[in-house]
Amino acid sequence: MSVIIPFLIIFIRLALPDVSYVSFSGTAQGTTYQVKYRKAVAEVTRSQVDSILLQIDRSLSLWQPHSLINRFNRSTHGIEMDDHMKSVVSRAMEIADSSQGTFDITVKRLVDAWGFGVKKGSSFPSDKKLIDVLQCTGIPFLKVNGKKLYKSKKCVQIDCNGIAQGYSVDVIASFLEVHGIKDYLVELGGEIRILGLNQEGKPWKIGIESAISDLNGEHPVDIEFQPVSGGITTAGNYRKFRESGCWGHHFSHVIDPRTGRPVENGLISVTVMAINAMDADAWDDALMVLGLNKSFELLSRHPEIRAHFIYQDSKGIVRDTATAGFSKL
Repeated sequence: MSVIIPFLIIFIRLALPDVSYVSFSGTAQGTTYQVKYRKAVAEVTRSQVDSILLQIDRSLSLWQPHSLINRFNRSTHGIEMDDHMKSVVSRAMEIADSSQGTFDITVKRLVDAWGFGVKKGSSFPSDKKLIDVLQCTGIPFLKVNGKKLYKSKKCVQIDCNGIAQGYSVDVIASFLEVHGIKDYLVELGGEIRILGLNQEGKPWKIGIESAISDLNGEHPVDIEFQPVSGGITTAGNYRKFRESGCWGHHFSHVIDPRTGRPVENGLISVTVMAINAMDADAWDDALMVLGLNKSFELLSRHPEIRAHFIYQDSKGIVRDTATAGFSKL
């Protein structure tokens, strides 16, 4: 059978269960997760994974009023981070630099302004509002010193949703590896980390959904590939958007931190494969902001990032393309 998740599909054989594999699922971070692995000396349980995800929520969840990230956003100058927050913020700042500022965790106020935050909005921001918010947006307003995270303006607020789920997947994957597990798949909200082989003794097979739905409103599998290990994530704008005006103009939830506006560059989705899920999670948003041509220019200097793009051409035809590294899969 196949397990359908947003944008990516994991194929699992239809056969008698392989008793050497453990599989369980649950809910966390406003979505679902699943873990599947070959048994090792020590067994990892659902309650252990739930406990890990709860700890990460206490650090990085905007939906938890007393989380560290919300304490930072309410602070005047900054806070002391825990290990989870430090790992995510430090890596986010590095990728912001590598991606030419197209990935930026200081977009929280912009996300809120467009109605995609914790409190959903019913209106759209004025030009003046965007100008004001952009004065509080930018990685240079953040500084990390040890475990301290400082901000140079009180109005600066961060949103790690574009990287935190990928990080969560990596933490669970690392927990499995510490317990001697060498064949696994971890998925949370469509963000995936794999290692080794599936229960058939073959590489895990991943499918990318088509951007075009069928008559039943479902998105069939468009592309299949078999990576050996690493993180695989997808960002797209055909599931999460807002409409405006009598013509139903779609506003993507992906915000360009440089302009303060939702992206409108023809990209429909970007699937990224990287060494881990955290990097893939951040890069898929960055590439969605960059657009097709500029993404290929930037990725020519980052061969470790492999990407598949679904886009609409100038004639409105939906097409796809991929980097050479991704095509080999």
